[in-house]
Amino acid sequence: MGATVTDPLVGRLVDGRYEIVSRIARGGMATVYLAVDRRLDRDVALKVMHPHLAEGTSGADFVARFRREARTAARLTHPGLVGVFDQGLDGETSYLTMEYVDGSNLRRRIAEQGALTVGETLRVTEAVLDALAAAHRVGLVHRDIKPENVLLASDDRVKLADFGLARAVTEVTSTTTGTVLGTVAYLAPELVVRGASDARTDVYACGILLYEMLVGAQPFTGETPIQVAFQHVNNDIPAPSDAVSWLPAEVDELVAALAARSPDDRPLDAAAALTLVRRTRASLDAETLARRADVEPSIALPAATDPDETDLDAEAEPTDDVPTDETTRLPVPRPSGATVALPIGLGAAPPSAPVSVVDTAPPPRRRRVRVLAMLLVLLLALGGLGTWWYLRVGPGAWTTVPSVLQVTEDEAKAALDDAGLDASRVEAFDPTAPVGTVVASDPAVGERVRKEGVVELTVSKGPDYVNVPQGVVNELQANAEKTLADAGLKATYPPAEYHDTVPNGVVISATLPDGSPADPGVRSTRGTEVALVVSKGPAPVTVVSVVNEPLDGATATLDGLGLKVATAEAFSDTVEAGHVISQDPPDKTQLFRGDTVTLTVSKGPELFEIPKLIGMQYDEAAAALTALGMEPKRSNVLGGIFGTVRDQSVGSGQKVAKGTVITLTVV
Repeated sequence: MGATVTDPLVGRLVDGRYEIVSRIARGGMATVYLAVDRRLDRDVALKVMHPHLAEGTSGADFVARFRREARTAARLTHPGLVGVFDQGLDGETSYLTMEYVDGSNLRRRIAEQGALTVGETLRVTEAVLDALAAAHRVGLVHRDIKPENVLLASDDRVKLADFGLARAVTEVTSTTTGTVLGTVAYLAPELVVRGASDARTDVYACGILLYEMLVGAQPFTGETPIQVAFQHVNNDIPAPSDAVSWLPAEVDELVAALAARSPDDRPLDAAAALTLVRRTRASLDAETLARRADVEPSIALPAATDPDETDLDAEAEPTDDVPTDETTRLPVPRPSGATVALPIGLGAAPPSAPVSVVDTAPPPRRRRVRVLAMLLVLLLALGGLGTWWYLRVGPGAWTTVPSVLQVTEDEAKAALDDAGLDASRVEAFDPTAPVGTVVASDPAVGERVRKEGVVELTVSKGPDYVNVPQGVVNELQANAEKTLADAGLKATYPPAEYHDTVPNGVVISATLPDGSPADPGVRSTRGTEVALVVSKGPAPVTVVSVVNEPLDGATATLDGLGLKVATAEAFSDTVEAGHVISQDPPDKTQLFRGDTVTLTVSKGPELFEIPKLIGMQYDEAAAALTALGMEPKRSNVLGGIFGTVRDQSVGSGQKVAKGTVITLTVV
């Protein structure tokens, strides 16, 4: 109660219309209040966005996206979806008015009761999936399925809330900061890893919701959000029967299907998931449906699994005692007296002819000859050593790779053979080089290589052609992009376009770089960029006034705006027959192409049948005419002394408009 009393918005009149009565709840993106719509005299739920979302460079972008998503959500009509009535901006207060649901939410129900019965769990899951299916059919994804957004009315109706807000916030934050906003306990792995989401992301969250209702606890918990997100990405959801042993295998299989780690292993959308749930319910007996897990209810929530806002890209600081991924390198000193290797034979003396050893020194002439001979042998040895070094170690041992590119394989091998080199070959695709020509060499052309070495030639196999696959146009953007990637093609996105019939987020057309249509079966090279034009849904239209116009002209005007026309008829004393009395919605209302405007067309004045008045006393006849809205006028004959009507100016059975003057001749 303290929060309600001190909240500055309590008691305030928002936009001159919504009087805030009390605060209902506060989340990471908005605060929800109970308010009274003074204009229509009804209770509404007023969701006020937190001011920080409209601040900074991305603030205007958020407000624009939020308004667009609110309009889109307002067009969803389903008994399981909380209706959106209005949205607007009062000063710096951006708000949304929705249907007020008197009751509680699933988070509180689980906290107060613990696990739900199997039957109640499946009933709630069916209701949520049924509501989601209506959104998925028009290409909308909720992105924030959690117990707080599942409302349980006092009459046991199940309502799903908060379509649009999570999408508006996620698009802006992911564009400007790169963060994912959401409730980490229910985030699908692909949303954590790539920031990608589609209908199967909602199905995953429903699978987590199903587990929590059955067991009374979430499948993954942790002290920090990143710990929980890590488990979603790397662990399969545990079977509910691990925690509640009597649960049948059919229930385990249902949870595993809805909360599969890979999106490809889940049902395609909520409608397909709903079929699985109903099939599972039909397979269970009444006794199982009536049982619930024996767990203690607790208002406390698991740590780090349900924050108001979750930032998954925070990086932990490394500690001093934890090794990094960097390779450790130890210095290896080389001492000045270390032994080094020398070429064999370098500095060795050549063998000489045997000589006799005598005790006396040789004569001087003989000594000079011996010295010269030894010097000659030494010079020859040094020459041979130099030649060996030049040919085996020095420049003579190396050559350069000749030009072998853009020629045939045989020509390249001949060039290598002339250079004293051998060739090996590998094959690779190349978008431009003809088949059989050399596109690369290792070592490269001009690099040094030892003589008699081997040069690897890369020979072109020609372009790597792939076919444009089926399932691109008229598919959701995420599905089309994945289909192209699986086929070896890359999706690019020109500006999105409005389209009267293609739903928001669905691909309108696919085009190759040369401007030709990327039709299924068309050949292109691997890695080609395919431009996908994505629909923004019908274009917004401002309604103009056609009141008092002829129906044909009014219809043509609205047709020109792309709006459909429905008609109703009514009498009018002031508007000519065949002209428009009123329109719904009125002029200046924002609609979308393809929406309907109802025109009420005049049938002219309402006509009333005149009764037979001859023979009646004047006062009685005049009263009858007055009751029909006519104006009686008396004309006396012979003084009208008897007061009896002898004649009437409009005969009985004739029909005339209200206000017609009818003369009564009285005798």
